Amino acid sequence: MTSSTLTYDVLIAHTKDAKADVNSARLQKAWEVAMEAYQDEEHWDGESMMDHVLGVLSQLLPFQPDEDTIIACLLHEVLRCKYCSLQELEEDWGATIRSLVSGVHLLSHVTLKRRHQSVDDLRLMLMTVSDDVRTVLIILCDRAYMMSQVHDLPVEEARRISIDVLQLFAPVAARLGIYSLKQFLESRAFPIIYPTDAHHVRDQLEKVHTRFRDFMPAAISQVREALDSQSLTASIQFREKQPYSLFRKMQEKNLTHVLDVYDLYAVRVLVDSEAECYQALGVLHRLGRPVTNRFKDYIAFPKPNGYQSLHTTVLHMPGVPEECKIEVQVRTKEMDREALFGVAAHWMYKEGGLADRAAASAQLHAALSSQESIEGDGPQLTGLSDNIFVLTPQGDVIELPEGATPLDFAFVVHTELGLSFKSARVNGSIISADYRLENGDVIEILRHKEPHPTAQWMERLTMASSRAKLKRYLNAQNRPENLALGRKHVNALLKKRGLSELDTDLTLLKLVDGEPLSIQQREDMLVKIGQDSERASALLHRVDALADEFEAPSRPEEGAESVAPTKANKESLRLESDLRMPVQFAKCCKPEEKPGSRLVGIVNRSGKVMVHRRVCRMVKNANPERKVKVEWE
Repeated sequence: MTSSTLTYDVLIAHTKDAKADVNSARLQKAWEVAMEAYQDEEHWDGESMMDHVLGVLSQLLPFQPDEDTIIACLLHEVLRCKYCSLQELEEDWGATIRSLVSGVHLLSHVTLKRRHQSVDDLRLMLMTVSDDVRTVLIILCDRAYMMSQVHDLPVEEARRISIDVLQLFAPVAARLGIYSLKQFLESRAFPIIYPTDAHHVRDQLEKVHTRFRDFMPAAISQVREALDSQSLTASIQFREKQPYSLFRKMQEKNLTHVLDVYDLYAVRVLVDSEAECYQALGVLHRLGRPVTNRFKDYIAFPKPNGYQSLHTTVLHMPGVPEECKIEVQVRTKEMDREALFGVAAHWMYKEGGLADRAAASAQLHAALSSQESIEGDGPQLTGLSDNIFVLTPQGDVIELPEGATPLDFAFVVHTELGLSFKSARVNGSIISADYRLENGDVIEILRHKEPHPTAQWMERLTMASSRAKLKRYLNAQNRPENLALGRKHVNALLKKRGLSELDTDLTLLKLVDGEPLSIQQREDMLVKIGQDSERASALLHRVDALADEFEAPSRPEEGAESVAPTKANKESLRLESDLRMPVQFAKCCKPEEKPGSRLVGIVNRSGKVMVHRRVCRMVKNANPERKVKVEWE
């Protein structure tokens, strides 16, 4: 079925054939809403949006989806078209449709636009965004439809999508056991990403076909006679290994020809019961010669994705060329259905209800989080990176660090929104400002008309960028008060030292740490003191004009015994980075007589470090490249 042949009548007929219990009125309403929402809208690949949606639905229908899944598929692009918000979607269609559509929308954005995420992170995100397998299935069908149209895309776009398919979506389909989608995705992407290898494999297969002709009908006839002789009724299928799987297997095993692959050809025998599986296996082992160590019992020991079957490899099977090895797969019809549809098979049982849906959800998590590689689909998965993805009510995707709050979200969307924050709704419910957001949350910010931030918000923000925006605003709002308070603290300390207070131009702060400061920079220093970010005494110790005053030894208290000042020795000095160089106190400023004074070293022509007090006039005229830092131990 193609999108061009999918009409509403065809859709209804398909649901009747699948014996699906659907509300036709609700389905018709969804069809009409889709027609209205997508009218004149174009998908990013150039196709009309309605054709794209119907194309995805045509890929989905073979899985016999339920009513909610069909409706979610029809509406899965309404957020991109800005037709409605998630809140309106829930009001019109219920929480289940809202969850499915928002999950598909989020994953589409993340996987198509956020390519700085690792493939392993994106693969795990398929699990973390939604615990409903239907969300993942719609995404996989979306990519399958894209791959059916991939040759209409520009070359680079086709390559980008195909890389994602081979690295992400096909392995996810394999992990979920949906091999029908896995094989379709791989067959379309393989020749685009590996054109030379695809041609090489295809060329070898054509030569094998020419050499052996079509031998399988005769071989299948022999198998059927052997099974009939034991009164075993079976359906027998034949398959040739897919080119991409052959390519991966040849790479993995370092093989050079397709005939070296043990499971190039396979015969699949479908019986009615598990007991008949083992009985049929015995018949097939007697029909040919089983290969040692090639028997695998996936019935007793299923794969992590739930796959069940008996596998064996048989040589010299009647009707098969000597050079060909045949893999035999024996399973029940139900096991075969699950092999095609994977975890999706659970909710396809309409009579199973919530129990089967819960089993599918549990299997979805178990399969996607399993560390075991399935079909050699890549490296082991690692933990999800420290980022989450949330949605605005309009469906825009916002990336945040793990642990972010609604207040962080508001600042990320826009600084003004953050500053005007009043409260937040997450998934429709009012929550606290320090609530920790999770993947897939839908956040709506309620705001004041004017900014009302407080310093207490710092405790609710987890992102450095958000705190910086808030801090800049608070500083700007309180600058006059903090400037006046900083001036007051500095003047009080100057007065205590018997010095003149700051003038209008803050001339005293003109030179700090040897660097000239502008009026703005001098005021900034006073603002920091007013904010308690810096102490007034620390600033004045750095002011060059006050070096003598703040480095002079304090006068002894009245009545105290006078003690002669103690001279320091060279052993009490430490050079920057613990340099090993000879040092000598300069005679011009005699720093040894003022232990604790700020120092600077100047390397002379003989390689000796002459130690000066920082306020020494000799320092100001010295070559900056010869200066080294010197500190008292």
